[in-house]
Amino acid sequence: MTVEITSHYAELSDVTLHYLTAGAGDPVVLLHGVPQSSHEWRTIIPQLADRYSIIAPDLRGLGDTSRPASGYDKKTVAADIWELLHHKLGIERFFLVGHDWGGPVAFSLAAQHPEAVRALAILDVAIPGDGAEMSQGGRRWHHPFFRTLDLPEKLCEGREHLVIDWLFENYGKRHDVIPLQDRLEYHRTYARLGGFRALIAYYRAFPQDAIDNAEIVARNGKLKMPVLALGGDSSFGRGMETFESLSRLAENVSGGLIPDCGHWVAEEAPDFVAAQLRDFFAQHAGT
Repeated sequence: MTVEITSHYAELSDVTLHYLTAGAGDPVVLLHGVPQSSHEWRTIIPQLADRYSIIAPDLRGLGDTSRPASGYDKKTVAADIWELLHHKLGIERFFLVGHDWGGPVAFSLAAQHPEAVRALAILDVAIPGDGAEMSQGGRRWHHPFFRTLDLPEKLCEGREHLVIDWLFENYGKRHDVIPLQDRLEYHRTYARLGGFRALIAYYRAFPQDAIDNAEIVARNGKLKMPVLALGGDSSFGRGMETFESLSRLAENVSGGLIPDCGHWVAEEAPDFVAAQLRDFFAQHAGT
C-alpha cells in the first residue's frame, strides 16, 4: 500500500518548524535523533499510517526546521513540539515516540504534559538526570568532544559529512545500515548554515537537561503513563540501558531488546520497531 507523506511548515514562537504528516486515526508523534531528521522514520511511517495519524517534526535546528541561536535544552525543544501539537494542530492527546535525542525531548514533553501523552516509547537512548552516566564512561567519545567549546566547529567545518558517516558506519550493527541516498539527505541538512552548530548544541545542553529532568521528577514523581523502552542489542545499541533508565523515571515500563540491531533502530530494524509500536499502542488504545 502506498502511503502519502506530506511536508508542512508551522510558524511557532521561536522557530519555523518543518514536519511530516501521514495517515488517519489516533495521533502518533515521532521525534527523531541526531545526526538524523524526520527522514529517519521513512520506513516506519507507512507501517503505522493505516491506523494512526502520524506527525514527524524536524526538531529545533535540525532537518528543515530553522536554527535559532539558543534553546537546545530539551525542555525548550519539547515546548516547540507542544506548541505545534496543541496550539497549531489542536491535538489534545497523542502517542509519543522518541529515538536518540528525540527520546529526552519526548521524556521532557511527557513530564511537562502528562495529561496529553497516552503512552510513551523511548528507543535506544538513556535520559539525562536519571542518576546514571549517559556517556558510558567515555565509550561514547563524541559526547565530551561535542561539548568541548569551539574545537568541534573548527575541526568539522566543511567535513560534516565525515563525522556523520563515521557515526552511521560505526554505531550500527553493520557499516552499511544507512544507504548512501539516505546519508546524502542527512548530509544536505547538516551541511546547511547552522546545521552542525545545532547538532553540537544538543550535546552542550546535556548538563541543563539533567538538572531539568531531575527537578521535574523530584517535584511530580515518576511518569505514570505506560512506557515502552527498547534498546538495540548489538554494537553501540544501548541494550538494556534504555529500559533501566526509564525504570528509574517511570512507574509502568515494559520493553527490552531490539535483536540484531545497533543504535539506528528505526532504520536497522524498522519492521520489528513498527510491530512493537503497533502492539504497544493497541494495548493502550483506551487510555
